Amino acid sequence: MRFKRATVCFSLAAALVFSACGRGAGTDKKTGAEETAEDAVSTALARIDGTKWNYNEEADVYWQTGISYCADPADASYETLGVYVPGAYMTAAENDDGTYTCEINKEGTVAGYTAETAPIVLPVNTPGYAAMAAPDGYESQTAEYTDAGFVYVYAGCRGRDAGAPAGVTDLKAAIRYVRYNEGNIPGDTERIFSFGMSGGGAQSALLGATGNSALYTPYLEEIGAVEGVSDAVAGSMCWCPITNLDYADEAYEWNLGVTRTDLDEEMQALSDQMAEAFALYVNELGLKDEDGTTLSLEESETGIYQAGSYYAYVKETIEESLEHFLEDTSFPYEASSDGKGGFGGGGMPQNGAIEGEGGLPDKTELQEGELPDRTELQEGGLPDRTELPEGGLPENAENGLPDKGTGQMRPDGADASDDDIQRNESQSGIALSGTYETAQDYIAALNQEQEWVTYDDETGEVSITSVADFVKALKPASKSVGAFDDLDAAQGENELFGYGDGNGAHFDSVMAGLLAENETYGASYTEDLTKTDALGTSVETRVAMYNPLYYLCDYYDGYQTSDVAQHWRIRTGIEQGDTALTTEINLALALENYGADVDFETVWGQGHTEAERTGGSSENFIAWVNALYN
Repeated sequence: MRFKRATVCFSLAAALVFSACGRGAGTDKKTGAEETAEDAVSTALARIDGTKWNYNEEADVYWQTGISYCADPADASYETLGVYVPGAYMTAAENDDGTYTCEINKEGTVAGYTAETAPIVLPVNTPGYAAMAAPDGYESQTAEYTDAGFVYVYAGCRGRDAGAPAGVTDLKAAIRYVRYNEGNIPGDTERIFSFGMSGGGAQSALLGATGNSALYTPYLEEIGAVEGVSDAVAGSMCWCPITNLDYADEAYEWNLGVTRTDLDEEMQALSDQMAEAFALYVNELGLKDEDGTTLSLEESETGIYQAGSYYAYVKETIEESLEHFLEDTSFPYEASSDGKGGFGGGGMPQNGAIEGEGGLPDKTELQEGELPDRTELQEGGLPDRTELPEGGLPENAENGLPDKGTGQMRPDGADASDDDIQRNESQSGIALSGTYETAQDYIAALNQEQEWVTYDDETGEVSITSVADFVKALKPASKSVGAFDDLDAAQGENELFGYGDGNGAHFDSVMAGLLAENETYGASYTEDLTKTDALGTSVETRVAMYNPLYYLCDYYDGYQTSDVAQHWRIRTGIEQGDTALTTEINLALALENYGADVDFETVWGQGHTEAERTGGSSENFIAWVNALYN
């Protein structure tokens, strides 16, 4: 893939060459780290007690749990952490009660690391933005990392029921506390890496993008996080991150909307308008490819904005993913029934208008060929293009809408997956199963309903007829129109942008503008977007805090206001219906444009899972970190 081990220098020259998102490195704004460095460390918390270590002899690991990382926790049942340290990094004396008093052993080594050079890894296991329980003992899954010489920090955090930005706030507080313990426990605090999948991948990406962002300061102060230390990380591992959420609904319709069937006129019009809104957004976002070409979408004879350099880039990404699959695969190859894998993970959308005051912008009318400034809500009526017919939106699930009152979107009545993210049955797509003797046999199976893939077995090159044909074959929509901001505010992301009361709230200002005059849904969208949380923060600002691109692209006011991680590894399963293919593409492009070191792959034949071309996810993550330092 284009970003495979693509290291870019952080020089001004590189910033000018690669910064598709605007201002580049030359900015007057003082970063969060510069501001932090001016402050003295302040906290009521004690450092980790060196006399209370436990020991797991089989794994040769010293560990402690139940360590408070904030002085005024909002939920003490979650806001503690555990630390797991390779035994070689400690010199220990056993206490009378079976615990150990430990001092750092600077001479001990594990896999080429010492107590002073060992990376620190932080898991973010929050599918659907769920809470992550704090550990209460030795955790066996840490062994793979401690055997590699890493220090493993396992921090509990609040979930979506507490409302954004609670989860990321807690994890930032944990990172600050670890830095507060620099020299008190083993591990290099300049080598902290977060890793997660789905909603956890999204929050890992946020840890990477939002380092020392001032927007989080009041939330960190509220829970008594350590002050005067950084909460930035060195790197972020993200599998299938459900993120870039201000336009996630619109991206979904642009990419997957073509697979929807039997939508009535109202819903089809709404889907089409959302797809167009995404295209206009892309054209203002100004992302660039590795050659410095600005990527844009153009109107097309078929489909909605299915042409232009951005479209070609997405199409090439699909082709390259299949090329890599065929390169990696030994034939005969036995395919599973669907290969989609995985459990669900939350995402969310909204728009980038952040003025800090709260309240609604004035309007959201989509004009020919342009996107309004930060997508303001319109004063009345729908956009000129394809106005929704009079009368409310349907109140039943016939066209992929939730049954009003139940929120259940699956017409077969089956339960939603464990993360409570709601999905429809796939409305199209081919099944791949059985044994394929050759690559050409596999290609023939892809073309079983129509010929959309060609493959040259001499050169290994793949060509597809269109993005739409790929989506129809392998990536059908699995969520309703309003994939993340559900019309009845019943999706997991709606709860994420709620107010800690268990109720969902709308947050997508583009949809709010399109539905402004709709009798059934217009008022609820408008009302929800006027609300503020307990600290007086608007929904728009909270969405921005949960959008990595807000910090990476100068389309947004948050550009260059945080300390962005230098190293990124992003993997996604190409067949997932959980989010648009553009989600990870835009994140990788924005990071590359910003000047980060990005290792990105879109993995063929896999869905919403810890997708990898070859090998296991943990071993590949460890190998990636090792390649950076060891």
